[in-house]
Amino acid sequence: MTSVLPPAADIPSSFGASLKGWWAVGSKESAVSEERLLRRLPFYQAEGAPPPPESYGVVAKSEMVPLDNPKHFLNTLSIKPLKESSKPAPPPVLLHGYGAGLGFFLRNFPALGSWAKQSGTPVYAVDWLGMGRSARPPFRVHAKRHDTAARVAQAEEFFVGSLEQWRIKQGLDKMTLVGHSLGAYLSVAYTLRHPDRVSRLILLSPAGVPDDPNTEVPSREVDSAPSTPPGSSTPSMPRPASTGDIKKLKAEQTVQKKEESRSRRLFTYLWEEGWSPFQIVRSTLFFGPWLVGKYSSRRFSSLTEDETRDMHHYILNITLAKGSGEYCISHILAPGAVARMPLVNRISDIKVPVTFVYGDHDWMDPQGGKDSVEKLHQAGNRHSSMHIIPNAGHHVYLDNSAAVDRLLIEKLNKTIPA
Repeated sequence: MTSVLPPAADIPSSFGASLKGWWAVGSKESAVSEERLLRRLPFYQAEGAPPPPESYGVVAKSEMVPLDNPKHFLNTLSIKPLKESSKPAPPPVLLHGYGAGLGFFLRNFPALGSWAKQSGTPVYAVDWLGMGRSARPPFRVHAKRHDTAARVAQAEEFFVGSLEQWRIKQGLDKMTLVGHSLGAYLSVAYTLRHPDRVSRLILLSPAGVPDDPNTEVPSREVDSAPSTPPGSSTPSMPRPASTGDIKKLKAEQTVQKKEESRSRRLFTYLWEEGWSPFQIVRSTLFFGPWLVGKYSSRRFSSLTEDETRDMHHYILNITLAKGSGEYCISHILAPGAVARMPLVNRISDIKVPVTFVYGDHDWMDPQGGKDSVEKLHQAGNRHSSMHIIPNAGHHVYLDNSAAVDRLLIEKLNKTIPA
């Protein structure tokens, strides 16, 4: 008999409710909160539950994939077709952003499940080591503070090395990496180290691309982004990025930077000084659930009320978990939220197709994507491109999931063997 999960608690709006939420967090509750999200997928099979109807053509399961160190593991969701192709495409691997988790891709799993059924190719979503529900080992960088190249290399290897171990454990030859924000940055770093293991890169609002931080506004991460309302039938599809799109977005970022409130300037200052936002939430003790609730209810306005409540519960549990991979931020990003070793200066070595994707209200600077595509073209990589997602901010895959799904399927279909 399939167990019934209790509904998630309401988003706290008072100190008392926040105190109750703080006491409820823990590793067990983290697993419950993730499962509550994943059970929204009709083809998800919880542990001990019967398989979903064969009519869906796929089955999704969660597992902890062990790495070389017996104390290290990566939390993994696999969506596998019941009938796998004799010539499957390199499977897409979804990689979340800073301090997030695979549950953030909830809105994209149905479309990717349909693609898995039709293509006979599995789909994976993975929590980075030290984030989400993966193992939380100590994060250490031993390089001297002034040795930027060594600091960046060691910080990147914490994630890149564990992803490579995961690939080997899964028996995958090549992958299509779909990364968001810091996950996109790390996807590029992985490809630079293991070029023969990647067939395509899809970078959703990538962090660390440009070498000019003047128009990036990290505090906008807490804002509600214009998005397609739930159930909306208004078409709002992706489009190739134009010069006009880039100018408009950069102008909006410039205005937002000038109009930042005092509290948002504090947020930006702490970010630039290398503080982990999760340190701040943990240090507030009982107010943590309330702070996370303010973030989740404002930032994910495109979700339904029930989805927002479940997402809040999920974010709260992975945020209050032991600090680990989050401490990479001061080694990878310099003050100003600009990468210490910007991808725009490294991207030319990438030989596989690269797709840059930005929301039309993004806080990531799209000029970095435009310059990167130009450099890729100059290096002979003519299959790289840049796209704009309407009605979306930094979390493009959630703000306008239909548009991102369409773009993902279009690019994934190009990886299917003829």
